[in-house]
Amino acid sequence: MYTLDSELLINLKFSRVISNNRLSGPVPEYIGNMTSLVRLSLETNQFNGSLPPEIGKLANLEMLNLIANNFTGEWPVELTNLMKLTELRISSNSFVGKLPNFKSWKNLQMVEIQGSGFEGPIPQSISVLTSLNELRISDLTGGPSEFPPLRNMTDMTKLILRSCNIHGKIPDFVADMSKLRFLDLSFNKLGGGIENLERLKKLEGMYLTGNAFVGPIPEWLTSPENRNAIDLSYNKFDGSSEPSTCHDNVNLFRSFKGGNFVDNGKCFSTKPCSEEKYSMHINCGGERVIIGNNTYEADEDSAGAAKFVYWKGNWGASSTGHFWDRNKSLNDYKANNVSAIMGNKSQLYMTARLSPLSLTYFARCLANGNYTLTLHFAEIVYRDNRSFQSLGRRVFDVYIQDELKLKDFDIESVAGGVDKALKENFNVTVKDKTVEVRFQYAGKGTTSIPSRGSYGPLVSAISVEASDLKPPSAQETSSNQKKKILIVAGAVMSSLALILMILFVSWRKTRSRKLMAQELRGLDLQTGIFTFRQIKAATSNFNAANKLGEGGFGSVYKGTLSDGTIIAVKQLSSKSRQGNREFVNEIGMMSGLRHPNLVRLYGCCVEQNQYLLVYEYMENNSLSHALFGPEECRPKLDWPTRQKICVGITKGLAFLHEESPLKIVHRDIKPTNVLLDKDLNPKISDFGLAKLHEEEKTHITTRVAGTVGYMAPEYALWGYLTHKADLYSFGVVVLELVAGKSNMKYNPDENYVCLLDWALVLQSKGKFLELVDPRLGSDFNEEEALRMIKVALLCINPSPALRPNMSAVLNMLEGRLDIDEFSFQGVGDQKSDEIQVKSAENQSIFHSTDTKDTDYSSSTFPSTSTSV
Repeated sequence: MYTLDSELLINLKFSRVISNNRLSGPVPEYIGNMTSLVRLSLETNQFNGSLPPEIGKLANLEMLNLIANNFTGEWPVELTNLMKLTELRISSNSFVGKLPNFKSWKNLQMVEIQGSGFEGPIPQSISVLTSLNELRISDLTGGPSEFPPLRNMTDMTKLILRSCNIHGKIPDFVADMSKLRFLDLSFNKLGGGIENLERLKKLEGMYLTGNAFVGPIPEWLTSPENRNAIDLSYNKFDGSSEPSTCHDNVNLFRSFKGGNFVDNGKCFSTKPCSEEKYSMHINCGGERVIIGNNTYEADEDSAGAAKFVYWKGNWGASSTGHFWDRNKSLNDYKANNVSAIMGNKSQLYMTARLSPLSLTYFARCLANGNYTLTLHFAEIVYRDNRSFQSLGRRVFDVYIQDELKLKDFDIESVAGGVDKALKENFNVTVKDKTVEVRFQYAGKGTTSIPSRGSYGPLVSAISVEASDLKPPSAQETSSNQKKKILIVAGAVMSSLALILMILFVSWRKTRSRKLMAQELRGLDLQTGIFTFRQIKAATSNFNAANKLGEGGFGSVYKGTLSDGTIIAVKQLSSKSRQGNREFVNEIGMMSGLRHPNLVRLYGCCVEQNQYLLVYEYMENNSLSHALFGPEECRPKLDWPTRQKICVGITKGLAFLHEESPLKIVHRDIKPTNVLLDKDLNPKISDFGLAKLHEEEKTHITTRVAGTVGYMAPEYALWGYLTHKADLYSFGVVVLELVAGKSNMKYNPDENYVCLLDWALVLQSKGKFLELVDPRLGSDFNEEEALRMIKVALLCINPSPALRPNMSAVLNMLEGRLDIDEFSFQGVGDQKSDEIQVKSAENQSIFHSTDTKDTDYSSSTFPSTSTSV
């Protein structure tokens, strides 16, 4: 959190706008000294306390925006001195007392006061604002009030007076606002008829939701020529005026007095309930999804500014409202997941339904009794990164059976973050075969994140389950039914052989995929599930132009999610040498790991015979590519960068071995499995061969899997596996990093087998620095280079007991531990048993099952190393 200090105010004098930040605390009094200030916007911060009356000294102020803060107290009377104001926005705060007096603000053209805590009624002084073209006041506390005097506001184009406890009829002067384009008078106590509103020829949207209007619905509203969004839901119009044909732009949900709203109506084509239902499941905004024994019905067409979707089986939906400050399409009434949701019901959180005002779902034909209503939520729009998108606050109310159940509900706050599944359960008693749940926006929260006009209720899925009722068992009641069943059974039996043959072939093809899906469901994953459709869209249907490389696993593609996040997608090839076990193993290992030097696994996809892993994208490919790739494609690896890469790899391995809740041995450390981000920071990847630590074991003999040239001798020869095997591999990688040469490819003459062999010869001669990459010339730190070489040679000691652990390696590389405290001997020296290690170390032992040997890489240039 940050406070608004004097230095920031000096900058504010010139920038004027400090919206969408994390500034907190009270607004300082000395802001009143900035008398030349013309525009002041503190929108979407966390300021609190009362407004300082000194703001009234800003005599030149024309715009004041305080939206989405935590201001309290009464409105300072001194602010009436701001006579040049043309724009006032103070929504979503916690003020108390009466609304401000508008008498001295005659120049105001735009006023927004929604969900700010003020008490009504709207003062009569508002009548002096004859220049107003946009007025938004909503969610006032207090008792009933009259319609405010707006007679002389002939330039009005947008008018919101929502939830202001206004009673009586709509005055005739509203119909005289010839320029009016949007009118929202919803959730008041207005009555009478609405015939005179026909004079509003420029009207594009009218929302009269939740009032008590009576009389007939005017024919001009329901005629085919009218294409404006008209919402008349929750009123008391005469049922005799109901049109015979429903229109997508006119919402008549619960618009008529008397009768059961779900069982009558002309244009709704209602079918009577043929049988009682005991459950209802809806995947809000998404396609049909089967989870366990429940089928969540598709909900892909219930969106709109004034939309009533009638009878989707035994349920329906009503959508109401206009997204202000932004031109939005129907697609904007639905949110698509921009990340991944953890858990075995993640499919329910791929989409969600949004509403700028009111969204209702109802179930019909239910057997009367007690039910459990479950609302599924996940904040999939706002982000938890360091950008302004993490500052969004979504606040709304939830009504069940017309009773307020959740007030000022904030998904992110209750769930403990974004992209986290949240379920809210409620006990509901059904008395008229109907359950209704309504989500309503009450003017609170942010409205400008991630873009202007982003707000309102969001719900991912809804389910209703009988809690003390059981569906009747199926019974045959007539001989005709039995005969039909026998005929059908005979036809089925005659075709059974052919069907079994087809099913057997299909079973053989899908068995592997099902087994893998079962294993994934058995894991306590802390990562998400992506749909194949999401991956196809992100990679442009696996376009060849997005292909990053080929490894033992298969192809790797670059992709972009809908929120702009760039990803790397590893696609399992049908010819892949990495089996299903390694695929599941990598997901299980990486789903719980978070470290700056480990590549982050966003999620996976097992769908349509596709096995896909989704990672964060690493801009500079692999360390192998940076060291050994074509000269024109390599990033510049100067000495400080090499030092940074070495330390980063060390920190990643130290986390895996010693700091992570899961103590892990990687088993395949090599340059192709060290990736580099845009700043050339290293991150360890590819955990398909990784093994967990088991404290009670001292060692384990396992079938060897890894890459020749990087495997420790005790592991390659005897299958003896401890975390010291990673130390050996790390030592080889460090030598390659220093020398700029591959261990597998470097054989300058017949006397040397590989880079490691050459390093040992140079060690025996004391010529360590001849290992340094000649491309660096003299531009390197000799002390650091010598330290790295000595550390590498310590790590490749043939005896695992004499290799240091990774925390000791880190201390040596960063100069906190003197390498000379270790008696440095040649690795081939017969006196190697005399090498003294500063402190004894417990061996970390790992359990393994047999697995296929593999060498898999995400590098653009396939590794030439082979596997044992």
